Amino acid sequence: MADADEVAEHRRLRRDAFVGEQGLFAGSDHDDLDDDHRTVVLVARATDGSGTVLGGVRIAPATIRDTGWWTGSRLVVAPTARNASGIGPALVRAACALAEQRGVLRFDAVVQEHAAVLFRRIGWQVTGTDVIGGVPHLRMRWPIDRYQRLVDTTKAHLAGLFGDDRPGGQGWVGDDGAPVSGTDVVAACDAILPSMVERDPEWAGWCGVLVNVNDLSAMGATPTALLDAVAGRDASFVARVVRGLRRAADAWGVPIIGGHTQLGVPAALSVTALGRTTDPVPGGGGRTGQRLTLTADLTGGWRTGHRGAQWNSTEGRDRAALRDLADTVARARPAAAKDVSMAGIVGTAGMLAEASGCGAVLDVADVPTPRLAATADWLGCFPGFAMLTADDPGAGRMRSAAAVTAECGELTATPGVRLRWPDGEETVAISGSVTGLGPAAGTTASAALAG
Repeated sequence: MADADEVAEHRRLRRDAFVGEQGLFAGSDHDDLDDDHRTVVLVARATDGSGTVLGGVRIAPATIRDTGWWTGSRLVVAPTARNASGIGPALVRAACALAEQRGVLRFDAVVQEHAAVLFRRIGWQVTGTDVIGGVPHLRMRWPIDRYQRLVDTTKAHLAGLFGDDRPGGQGWVGDDGAPVSGTDVVAACDAILPSMVERDPEWAGWCGVLVNVNDLSAMGATPTALLDAVAGRDASFVARVVRGLRRAADAWGVPIIGGHTQLGVPAALSVTALGRTTDPVPGGGGRTGQRLTLTADLTGGWRTGHRGAQWNSTEGRDRAALRDLADTVARARPAAAKDVSMAGIVGTAGMLAEASGCGAVLDVADVPTPRLAATADWLGCFPGFAMLTADDPGAGRMRSAAAVTAECGELTATPGVRLRWPDGEETVAISGSVTGLGPAAGTTASAALAG
Protein backbone atom coordinates (compact mmCIF):
# COMPACT_ATOMS: atom_id res chain seq x y z
CA MET A 1 0.00 0.00 0.00
CA ALA A 2 1.23 3.44 -0.91
CA ASP A 3 2.66 6.05 1.44
CA ALA A 4 1.94 9.77 1.05
CA ASP A 5 4.72 10.36 -1.48
CA GLU A 6 3.64 7.37 -3.56
CA VAL A 7 0.01 8.53 -3.50
CA ALA A 8 1.17 11.92 -4.81
CA GLU A 9 3.14 10.22 -7.59
CA HIS A 10 0.12 8.06 -8.48
CA ARG A 11 -1.97 11.22 -8.78
CA ARG A 12 0.65 12.77 -11.06
CA LEU A 13 0.57 9.71 -13.32
CA ARG A 14 -3.23 9.86 -13.36
CA ARG A 15 -3.29 13.52 -14.28
CA ASP A 16 -0.79 13.01 -17.08
CA ALA A 17 -2.74 10.05 -18.50
CA PHE A 18 -6.40 10.93 -17.97
CA VAL A 19 -6.25 14.73 -18.28
CA GLY A 20 -3.26 15.43 -20.49
CA GLU A 21 -2.98 12.32 -22.67
CA GLN A 22 -6.58 11.10 -23.00
CA GLY A 23 -8.64 14.20 -22.21
CA LEU A 24 -11.16 12.28 -20.11
CA PHE A 25 -11.26 15.08 -17.52
CA ALA A 26 -10.82 18.84 -17.80
CA GLY A 27 -8.06 20.22 -15.60
CA SER A 28 -8.09 17.53 -12.90
CA ASP A 29 -9.32 14.00 -12.25
CA HIS A 30 -9.48 14.61 -8.47
CA ASP A 31 -12.77 13.38 -6.96
CA ASP A 32 -14.44 12.59 -3.63
CA LEU A 33 -12.65 9.25 -3.30
CA ASP A 34 -9.34 11.09 -3.11
CA ASP A 35 -10.67 12.82 0.03
CA ASP A 36 -12.05 9.63 1.62
CA HIS A 37 -9.72 8.36 4.36
CA ARG A 38 -10.83 4.79 3.59
CA THR A 39 -9.43 4.88 0.06
CA VAL A 40 -6.39 2.65 -0.44
CA VAL A 41 -3.81 3.20 -3.19
CA LEU A 42 -1.61 0.38 -4.47
CA VAL A 43 1.48 1.17 -6.51
CA ALA A 44 4.07 -0.72 -8.54
CA ARG A 45 7.68 0.37 -7.98
CA ALA A 46 10.78 -0.14 -10.07
CA THR A 47 13.06 -2.94 -8.90
CA ASP A 48 16.28 -1.20 -9.96
CA GLY A 49 16.73 0.40 -6.55
CA SER A 50 15.29 3.77 -7.55
CA GLY A 51 11.84 3.04 -6.13
CA THR A 52 10.25 4.91 -9.03
CA VAL A 53 6.46 4.56 -9.10
CA LEU A 54 5.60 2.86 -12.39
CA GLY A 55 1.85 2.58 -11.90
CA GLY A 56 -0.98 2.48 -9.42
CA VAL A 57 -4.64 1.82 -8.71
CA ARG A 58 -7.01 2.78 -5.91
CA ILE A 59 -9.86 0.94 -4.20
CA ALA A 60 -12.51 2.45 -1.93
CA PRO A 61 -15.98 1.86 -0.44
CA ALA A 62 -18.78 2.88 -2.79
CA THR A 63 -21.10 4.16 -0.04
CA ILE A 64 -20.84 6.27 3.13
CA ARG A 65 -21.60 3.23 5.28
CA ASP A 66 -19.26 0.43 4.29
CA THR A 67 -21.56 -2.47 3.42
CA GLY A 68 -18.91 -4.42 1.53
CA TRP A 69 -19.44 -2.73 -1.83
CA TRP A 70 -16.15 -1.28 -3.13
CA THR A 71 -14.89 0.06 -6.43
CA GLY A 72 -11.52 0.01 -8.14
CA SER A 73 -10.50 3.01 -10.22
CA ARG A 74 -7.71 5.18 -11.63
CA LEU A 75 -5.61 2.27 -12.87
CA VAL A 76 -2.61 3.83 -14.58
CA VAL A 77 0.82 2.71 -15.82
CA ALA A 78 3.65 5.10 -16.69
CA PRO A 79 4.22 5.44 -20.47
CA THR A 80 7.75 4.07 -20.14
CA ALA A 81 6.46 0.89 -18.45
CA ARG A 82 3.49 -0.03 -20.63
CA ASN A 83 5.08 -2.37 -23.15
CA ALA A 84 4.99 -6.03 -22.05
CA SER A 85 5.67 -5.10 -18.43
CA GLY A 86 2.70 -6.90 -16.83
CA ILE A 87 2.30 -4.01 -14.37
CA GLY A 88 -1.37 -3.39 -15.19
CA PRO A 89 -2.51 -7.00 -14.64
CA ALA A 90 -0.39 -7.24 -11.48
CA LEU A 91 -2.03 -4.12 -10.03
CA VAL A 92 -5.51 -5.42 -10.86
CA ARG A 93 -4.78 -8.79 -9.24
CA ALA A 94 -3.37 -7.06 -6.16
CA ALA A 95 -6.47 -4.88 -5.92
CA CYS A 96 -8.74 -7.94 -6.14
CA ALA A 97 -6.76 -9.75 -3.45
CA LEU A 98 -6.78 -6.75 -1.12
CA ALA A 99 -10.50 -6.22 -1.65
CA GLU A 100 -11.31 -9.79 -0.65
CA GLN A 101 -8.89 -9.59 2.27
CA ARG A 102 -10.80 -6.53 3.52
CA GLY A 103 -14.14 -8.32 3.34
CA VAL A 104 -15.43 -6.81 0.12
CA LEU A 105 -18.51 -8.61 -1.24
CA ARG A 106 -19.03 -6.59 -4.42
CA PHE A 107 -16.05 -5.16 -6.31
CA ASP A 108 -16.81 -3.03 -9.38
CA ALA A 109 -14.84 -1.02 -11.90
CA VAL A 110 -15.60 1.10 -14.96
CA VAL A 111 -13.06 0.19 -17.63
CA GLN A 112 -12.18 1.64 -21.03
CA GLU A 113 -13.08 -0.80 -23.78
CA HIS A 114 -9.49 -1.31 -24.89
CA ALA A 115 -8.54 -2.39 -21.35
CA ALA A 116 -11.44 -4.82 -20.92
CA VAL A 117 -9.44 -7.68 -22.44
CA LEU A 118 -6.97 -7.45 -19.56
CA PHE A 119 -9.77 -7.59 -16.99
CA ARG A 120 -11.55 -10.47 -18.73
CA ARG A 121 -8.36 -12.54 -18.77
CA ILE A 122 -8.11 -12.15 -15.01
CA GLY A 123 -11.73 -13.20 -14.53
CA TRP A 124 -13.75 -9.99 -14.41
CA GLN A 125 -17.28 -10.01 -15.84
CA VAL A 126 -19.07 -7.33 -17.86
CA THR A 127 -22.23 -5.97 -16.21
CA GLY A 128 -23.06 -2.97 -18.40
CA THR A 129 -21.81 0.01 -20.39
CA ASP A 130 -21.04 3.66 -19.67
CA VAL A 131 -19.57 6.74 -21.32
CA ILE A 132 -17.00 8.93 -19.53
CA GLY A 133 -15.56 12.01 -21.16
CA GLY A 134 -17.12 10.93 -24.43
CA VAL A 135 -15.22 7.63 -24.35
CA PRO A 136 -17.09 4.26 -24.22
CA HIS A 137 -16.47 2.25 -21.04
CA LEU A 138 -17.59 -1.13 -19.72
CA ARG A 139 -18.93 -1.70 -16.23
CA MET A 140 -17.20 -4.77 -14.84
CA ARG A 141 -17.30 -6.83 -11.66
CA TRP A 142 -14.89 -9.19 -9.93
CA PRO A 143 -16.75 -12.40 -8.91
CA ILE A 144 -16.51 -13.05 -5.17
CA ASP A 145 -17.62 -16.47 -3.89
CA ARG A 146 -17.06 -16.08 -0.14
CA TYR A 147 -20.45 -17.47 0.92
CA GLN A 148 -20.57 -20.13 -1.77
CA ARG A 149 -17.30 -21.50 -0.40
CA LEU A 150 -18.69 -21.35 3.14
CA VAL A 151 -21.78 -23.44 2.40
CA ASP A 152 -19.84 -25.79 0.15
CA THR A 153 -17.61 -26.71 3.09
CA THR A 154 -20.27 -26.76 5.83
CA LYS A 155 -23.56 -27.90 4.29
CA ALA A 156 -23.31 -29.14 0.70
CA HIS A 157 -22.40 -32.71 1.73
CA LEU A 158 -25.67 -33.47 3.52
CA ALA A 159 -27.74 -34.83 0.64
CA GLY A 160 -24.94 -37.09 -0.51
CA LEU A 161 -24.41 -38.50 2.97
CA PHE A 162 -28.01 -39.17 3.94
CA GLY A 163 -29.75 -39.85 0.64
CA ASP A 164 -33.27 -41.11 1.20
CA ASP A 165 -33.28 -41.09 5.02
CA ARG A 166 -36.38 -39.39 6.41
CA PRO A 167 -36.16 -39.52 10.25
CA GLY A 168 -37.63 -36.04 10.60
CA GLY A 169 -40.70 -36.86 8.57
CA GLN A 170 -42.24 -34.99 5.67
CA GLY A 171 -42.53 -31.27 6.30
CA TRP A 172 -39.52 -31.08 8.62
CA VAL A 173 -36.65 -31.82 6.26
CA GLY A 174 -33.83 -29.33 6.72
CA ASP A 175 -35.15 -28.20 10.11
CA ASP A 176 -33.19 -27.27 13.22
CA GLY A 177 -34.72 -30.07 15.27
CA ALA A 178 -36.88 -33.15 14.81
CA PRO A 179 -40.40 -33.52 16.24
CA VAL A 180 -40.76 -36.91 17.94
CA SER A 181 -43.80 -38.60 16.42
CA GLY A 182 -46.80 -39.01 18.72
CA THR A 183 -45.46 -36.58 21.34
CA ASP A 184 -44.98 -32.86 21.91
CA VAL A 185 -41.21 -33.39 22.14
CA VAL A 186 -38.70 -31.81 19.76
CA ALA A 187 -35.12 -33.15 19.78
CA ALA A 188 -32.00 -31.35 18.58
CA CYS A 189 -28.35 -32.38 18.49
CA ASP A 190 -25.17 -30.47 17.67
CA ALA A 191 -21.49 -31.33 17.70
CA ILE A 192 -18.86 -28.66 18.33
CA LEU A 193 -15.82 -28.59 16.03
CA PRO A 194 -13.08 -30.68 17.70
CA SER A 195 -10.50 -27.98 16.98
CA MET A 196 -12.64 -25.46 18.87
CA VAL A 197 -13.07 -27.85 21.82
CA GLU A 198 -9.30 -28.33 21.96
CA ARG A 199 -8.50 -24.65 21.62
CA ASP A 200 -11.21 -23.07 23.80
CA PRO A 201 -12.82 -25.82 25.92
CA GLU A 202 -14.97 -23.71 28.25
CA TRP A 203 -16.34 -21.62 25.38
CA ALA A 204 -17.02 -24.86 23.48
CA GLY A 205 -19.09 -26.07 26.42
CA TRP A 206 -21.04 -22.82 26.51
CA CYS A 207 -21.69 -23.02 22.76
CA GLY A 208 -22.82 -26.64 23.02
CA VAL A 209 -25.77 -25.43 25.07
CA LEU A 210 -26.26 -22.21 23.10
CA VAL A 211 -26.62 -23.81 19.67
CA ASN A 212 -29.08 -26.42 20.92
CA VAL A 213 -31.25 -23.89 22.73
CA ASN A 214 -31.29 -21.84 19.54
CA ASP A 215 -32.28 -24.88 17.47
CA LEU A 216 -35.26 -25.58 19.72
CA SER A 217 -36.17 -21.91 19.90
CA ALA A 218 -36.29 -21.72 16.10
CA MET A 219 -39.05 -24.33 16.18
CA GLY A 220 -41.00 -22.53 18.88
CA ALA A 221 -40.14 -25.20 21.45
CA THR A 222 -39.31 -24.57 25.11
CA PRO A 223 -36.02 -26.28 26.09
CA THR A 224 -36.53 -28.78 28.92
CA ALA A 225 -33.38 -30.92 29.18
CA LEU A 226 -29.83 -31.44 27.89
CA LEU A 227 -27.54 -34.45 27.50
CA ASP A 228 -23.87 -34.20 26.62
CA ALA A 229 -21.15 -36.50 25.30
CA VAL A 230 -17.73 -35.08 26.11
CA ALA A 231 -14.24 -36.46 25.56
CA GLY A 232 -10.70 -35.26 26.12
CA ARG A 233 -7.14 -36.12 26.99
CA ASP A 234 -7.57 -36.03 30.78
CA ALA A 235 -9.96 -35.11 33.60
CA SER A 236 -8.56 -31.59 33.93
CA PHE A 237 -9.30 -30.83 30.28
CA VAL A 238 -12.79 -32.33 30.35
CA ALA A 239 -13.55 -30.36 33.52
CA ARG A 240 -13.06 -27.14 31.56
CA VAL A 241 -15.60 -28.26 28.95
CA VAL A 242 -18.03 -29.29 31.67
CA ARG A 243 -17.59 -25.93 33.39
CA GLY A 244 -18.76 -24.21 30.21
CA LEU A 245 -21.69 -26.60 29.86
CA ARG A 246 -22.77 -25.99 33.44
CA ARG A 247 -22.48 -22.21 33.20
CA ALA A 248 -24.61 -22.14 30.06
CA ALA A 249 -27.18 -24.61 31.38
CA ASP A 250 -27.57 -22.44 34.46
CA ALA A 251 -27.73 -19.25 32.39
CA TRP A 252 -30.69 -20.56 30.34
CA GLY A 253 -32.20 -22.52 33.21
CA VAL A 254 -32.13 -25.86 31.38
CA PRO A 255 -30.96 -28.93 33.36
CA ILE A 256 -28.30 -31.37 32.16
CA ILE A 257 -29.88 -34.75 32.89
CA GLY A 258 -27.19 -37.13 31.66
CA GLY A 259 -24.62 -37.98 29.04
CA HIS A 260 -21.31 -39.74 28.50
CA THR A 261 -17.67 -38.93 29.34
CA GLN A 262 -14.48 -40.47 27.95
CA LEU A 263 -10.84 -39.72 28.81
CA GLY A 264 -7.58 -40.45 27.04
CA VAL A 265 -8.91 -39.56 23.58
CA PRO A 266 -8.94 -36.47 21.32
CA ALA A 267 -11.22 -33.60 22.32
CA ALA A 268 -14.87 -33.95 21.30
CA LEU A 269 -18.23 -32.58 22.38
CA SER A 270 -21.79 -33.13 21.25
CA VAL A 271 -24.95 -32.02 23.02
CA THR A 272 -28.53 -33.20 22.64
CA ALA A 273 -31.43 -31.01 23.72
CA LEU A 274 -35.08 -31.83 24.31
CA GLY A 275 -37.88 -29.29 24.13
CA ARG A 276 -41.65 -29.20 24.06
CA THR A 277 -44.27 -27.61 21.86
CA THR A 278 -47.63 -28.79 20.61
CA ASP A 279 -47.22 -26.85 17.35
CA PRO A 280 -43.64 -26.62 16.00
CA VAL A 281 -42.73 -23.79 13.62
CA PRO A 282 -41.23 -25.24 10.43
CA GLY A 283 -38.05 -24.07 8.76
CA GLY A 284 -39.62 -24.81 5.38
CA GLY A 285 -42.93 -23.00 5.80
CA GLY A 286 -42.11 -19.97 3.67
CA ARG A 287 -43.40 -19.17 0.20
CA THR A 288 -42.47 -16.90 -2.67
CA GLY A 289 -43.22 -13.24 -1.97
CA GLN A 290 -42.90 -13.46 1.80
CA ARG A 291 -40.52 -11.09 3.55
CA LEU A 292 -37.46 -12.24 5.47
CA THR A 293 -36.85 -10.72 8.90
CA LEU A 294 -33.70 -10.94 11.01
CA THR A 295 -33.96 -10.69 14.78
CA ALA A 296 -30.47 -10.45 16.29
CA ASP A 297 -28.80 -9.56 19.57
CA LEU A 298 -26.22 -6.96 18.52
CA THR A 299 -24.61 -6.52 21.94
CA GLY A 300 -21.25 -8.02 22.86
CA GLY A 301 -18.33 -8.46 20.49
CA TRP A 302 -16.10 -10.94 18.72
CA ARG A 303 -15.07 -13.86 20.91
CA THR A 304 -11.33 -13.63 21.66
CA GLY A 305 -9.51 -15.93 19.27
CA HIS A 306 -12.51 -16.17 16.93
CA ARG A 307 -12.62 -12.68 15.43
CA GLY A 308 -14.76 -12.51 12.31
CA ALA A 309 -16.23 -15.96 12.96
CA GLN A 310 -18.02 -16.04 16.34
CA TRP A 311 -19.94 -13.16 17.88
CA ASN A 312 -20.37 -13.42 21.66
CA SER A 313 -23.50 -11.65 22.84
CA THR A 314 -24.91 -14.32 25.13
CA GLU A 315 -22.32 -14.48 27.93
CA GLY A 316 -23.18 -10.90 28.90
CA ARG A 317 -26.92 -11.58 29.21
CA ASP A 318 -28.90 -12.59 32.30
CA ARG A 319 -31.38 -15.44 32.33
CA ALA A 320 -34.39 -13.20 31.77
CA ALA A 321 -32.92 -11.77 28.56
CA LEU A 322 -31.75 -15.16 27.31
CA ARG A 323 -35.14 -16.74 27.87
CA ASP A 324 -36.92 -13.78 26.30
CA LEU A 325 -34.79 -14.19 23.18
CA ALA A 326 -35.42 -17.93 23.20
CA ASP A 327 -39.18 -17.36 23.29
CA THR A 328 -39.37 -14.97 20.32
CA VAL A 329 -40.40 -17.55 17.71
CA ALA A 330 -42.94 -19.19 20.02
CA ARG A 331 -44.56 -15.80 20.64
CA ALA A 332 -44.46 -14.59 17.03
CA ARG A 333 -45.44 -17.80 15.22
CA PRO A 334 -43.87 -16.89 11.84
CA ALA A 335 -44.56 -18.92 8.73
CA ALA A 336 -40.97 -20.22 8.80
CA ALA A 337 -37.98 -19.80 11.11
CA LYS A 338 -34.35 -20.86 11.31
CA ASP A 339 -31.65 -19.87 13.75
CA VAL A 340 -28.48 -18.52 12.18
CA SER A 341 -25.78 -21.13 12.62
CA MET A 342 -22.39 -22.00 11.15
CA ALA A 343 -23.55 -21.18 7.61
CA GLY A 344 -24.05 -17.54 8.64
CA ILE A 345 -26.96 -15.26 7.77
CA VAL A 346 -26.52 -15.79 4.03
CA GLY A 347 -26.26 -19.57 4.26
CA THR A 348 -29.14 -19.80 6.72
CA ALA A 349 -31.32 -17.72 4.40
CA GLY A 350 -30.42 -20.21 1.70
CA MET A 351 -31.42 -23.18 3.87
CA LEU A 352 -34.76 -21.61 4.85
CA ALA A 353 -35.42 -20.80 1.20
CA GLU A 354 -34.40 -24.26 0.01
CA ALA A 355 -36.63 -25.98 2.57
CA SER A 356 -39.47 -23.70 1.46
CA GLY A 357 -38.94 -24.49 -2.22
CA CYS A 358 -37.82 -20.91 -2.92
CA GLY A 359 -34.78 -18.72 -3.35
CA ALA A 360 -33.90 -15.63 -1.32
CA VAL A 361 -32.75 -12.05 -1.74
CA LEU A 362 -31.11 -10.19 1.14
CA ASP A 363 -31.02 -6.38 1.22
CA VAL A 364 -27.48 -5.88 2.49
CA ALA A 365 -28.00 -2.36 3.86
CA ASP A 366 -31.10 -3.44 5.83
CA VAL A 367 -29.55 -6.36 7.73
CA PRO A 368 -29.20 -5.44 11.45
CA THR A 369 -25.44 -5.36 12.00
CA PRO A 370 -23.31 -4.54 15.08
CA ARG A 371 -21.35 -1.32 14.77
CA LEU A 372 -18.06 -3.13 15.40
CA ALA A 373 -18.62 -5.91 12.85
CA ALA A 374 -17.72 -5.69 9.17
CA THR A 375 -20.70 -6.56 6.98
CA ALA A 376 -18.96 -9.48 5.25
CA ASP A 377 -17.94 -11.05 8.56
CA TRP A 378 -21.37 -10.56 10.11
CA LEU A 379 -23.22 -12.12 7.18
CA GLY A 380 -21.08 -15.25 7.41
CA CYS A 381 -20.40 -15.66 11.13
CA PHE A 382 -22.07 -17.49 14.00
CA PRO A 383 -23.84 -14.53 15.65
CA GLY A 384 -24.73 -15.78 19.15
CA PHE A 385 -28.46 -15.20 18.83
CA ALA A 386 -30.05 -14.44 15.46
CA MET A 387 -33.27 -15.76 13.95
CA LEU A 388 -34.34 -15.55 10.33
CA THR A 389 -38.09 -15.69 9.86
CA ALA A 390 -40.50 -15.48 6.93
CA ASP A 391 -43.94 -13.86 6.93
CA ASP A 392 -46.30 -12.07 4.58
CA PRO A 393 -45.22 -8.44 4.01
CA GLY A 394 -45.87 -6.40 7.15
CA ALA A 395 -47.12 -9.41 9.13
CA GLY A 396 -43.94 -10.19 11.07
CA ARG A 397 -44.30 -10.17 14.86
CA MET A 398 -40.76 -11.00 16.00
CA ARG A 399 -39.93 -8.78 18.98
CA SER A 400 -37.52 -8.81 21.93
CA ALA A 401 -36.19 -6.02 24.11
CA ALA A 402 -32.80 -7.75 23.87
CA ALA A 403 -32.65 -7.78 20.06
CA VAL A 404 -33.00 -5.65 16.95
CA THR A 405 -35.55 -6.77 14.36
CA ALA A 406 -35.77 -5.63 10.73
CA GLU A 407 -37.17 -6.84 7.44
CA CYS A 408 -34.14 -7.38 5.24
CA GLY A 409 -35.10 -9.55 2.30
CA GLU A 410 -37.66 -11.74 0.61
CA LEU A 411 -38.30 -15.22 -0.71
CA THR A 412 -38.26 -15.47 -4.50
CA ALA A 413 -38.79 -18.00 -7.27
CA THR A 414 -35.10 -17.92 -8.26
CA PRO A 415 -33.03 -20.63 -6.48
CA GLY A 416 -30.05 -19.66 -4.35
CA VAL A 417 -29.31 -16.45 -2.47
CA ARG A 418 -28.68 -13.04 -3.99
CA LEU A 419 -27.50 -9.87 -2.29
CA ARG A 420 -29.33 -6.67 -3.20
CA TRP A 421 -27.35 -3.44 -2.94
CA PRO A 422 -28.42 0.17 -2.31
CA ASP A 423 -28.34 0.93 -6.05
CA GLY A 424 -30.74 -1.95 -6.77
CA GLU A 425 -28.07 -4.21 -8.30
CA GLU A 426 -28.05 -7.86 -7.25
CA THR A 427 -25.08 -10.19 -6.93
CA VAL A 428 -25.16 -13.96 -6.53
CA ALA A 429 -24.00 -15.12 -3.10
CA ILE A 430 -25.07 -18.77 -3.41
CA SER A 431 -25.86 -20.13 -6.84
CA GLY A 432 -28.31 -22.89 -5.93
CA SER A 433 -29.32 -25.12 -3.05
CA VAL A 434 -27.28 -25.08 0.15
CA THR A 435 -27.74 -28.65 1.39
CA GLY A 436 -29.19 -30.45 -1.62
CA LEU A 437 -31.96 -31.73 0.65
CA GLY A 438 -34.60 -29.83 -1.30
CA PRO A 439 -38.04 -28.68 -0.14
CA ALA A 440 -39.11 -29.91 3.28
CA ALA A 441 -42.46 -31.10 1.98
CA GLY A 442 -41.11 -33.34 -0.77
CA THR A 443 -37.47 -34.26 -0.28
CA THR A 444 -35.99 -37.54 0.87
CA ALA A 445 -33.42 -36.35 3.36
CA SER A 446 -33.21 -35.96 7.11
CA ALA A 447 -34.71 -33.06 8.96
CA ALA A 448 -32.48 -33.45 11.96
CA LEU A 449 -29.22 -33.45 10.05
CA ALA A 450 -29.29 -29.97 8.53
CA GLY A 451 -29.62 -27.66 11.52
